[in-house]
Amino acid sequence: MKFGKLSIAAAVSALAGTPFAYAQSSVTLYGVIDAGINYTSNVQTGRTASGLHGADQYSFQDGATGGIRGSRWGLKGVEDLGGGLKAIFVLENGFGIGNGTLAQGGAEFGRQAYVGLQNPYGSVTLGRQYDSVVDYTQLFQSGAIWAGYLGAHAGDVDNTLNTRRINNAIKFASADYHGVKFGGLYSFGGVPGSIGHNQVWSLGASYYGGPFGLGVGYLNARNPNLSFYGTNPNAGTTAASNNLGGLGSATTPESNPIYAGYASASTTQIISAAGSYQLGSATFGVNYSNVQFRGLGSNSGPNPFGYSGNASFDNIEANFRYQITPAWLGGLAYVYTHAGGADDRGVAIYHQVQAGTDYFLSKRTDTYLIVVYQHASGTDSFGQPAVAYITGQTPSASNHQIAVRVGITHRF
Repeated sequence: MKFGKLSIAAAVSALAGTPFAYAQSSVTLYGVIDAGINYTSNVQTGRTASGLHGADQYSFQDGATGGIRGSRWGLKGVEDLGGGLKAIFVLENGFGIGNGTLAQGGAEFGRQAYVGLQNPYGSVTLGRQYDSVVDYTQLFQSGAIWAGYLGAHAGDVDNTLNTRRINNAIKFASADYHGVKFGGLYSFGGVPGSIGHNQVWSLGASYYGGPFGLGVGYLNARNPNLSFYGTNPNAGTTAASNNLGGLGSATTPESNPIYAGYASASTTQIISAAGSYQLGSATFGVNYSNVQFRGLGSNSGPNPFGYSGNASFDNIEANFRYQITPAWLGGLAYVYTHAGGADDRGVAIYHQVQAGTDYFLSKRTDTYLIVVYQHASGTDSFGQPAVAYITGQTPSASNHQIAVRVGITHRF
């Protein structure tokens, strides 16, 4: 949907009685609505002295928690400033289709909000933005194409499915040079007397040529409990808050037991690399990521389990998709996650298998089915027997969990 050109410049010109050169500009309204019905097995309902308790759940969910695409609406604009230079902006709001509430912790434009300049060599933008791991390696994952948030690596520990956005960031993204793109981002911590406190920076690059695709990304977040995991309005603002998750209670479930015990890390580092190869209607993909929570025991967040040193996660995904017809896609993927733990604790393994199919009724509307199964073993970051936790759902009360979703998406 296109809005008319703004008339402020014309009004100023008329009042001044002088000629005014008009720049070509446009603003576009766009959006996505993703809704569906989910079944999740054995979700936690709380804990007692005898252990965790759970039950099967049927629920209506927005795409941001259990589907392929989070519901959103946005405005994006461009103004031609002449000489190849353009002003650009994006304001993108996430919302829950089931009740109309704001997503991203209540942020009005929680998905993206930035303004900047663009020329033939690339763009520089400022605001709330995606990091380079997301920009350059996300599209190699099954979760970004057909498996959705359910198909993210365990708990989306590597953020490749974009659970976190970066606030107060300046970002460069290059133009496409014969299939090569690259870029980087820096987020200002804004702490007086300490340039590095709360800072986030990332770098990435990708290449697409013929049937091949390659992508790499790197992210480093200092004091991540606040700078990386605490970027939504509903997050805690002090080191006493755990923005990664929680233990739950007798009547409430745990939140993110896979890595919530590492909120005291002084630094989070993410390295991601991915590739794909297309052979006719089939596409084969593989991606790897390493996540490290370094300097555990710092004053960045709570440390109830007394961790020190580093904790690490290795994620490996192999995926396959096949374009059955121009309108019908099918996919299958396997994800292996090894949690290295810290102080010889928190060592766990997560196996995840997912399958899905997506059928386009038109260019704007599609229906889909996703099935995900996860099995956990070892000890999680809470120091307890690891439970399964399919991203976007409530953790299981046992070491296995299955999630099934039937959904519909419409774009406008």
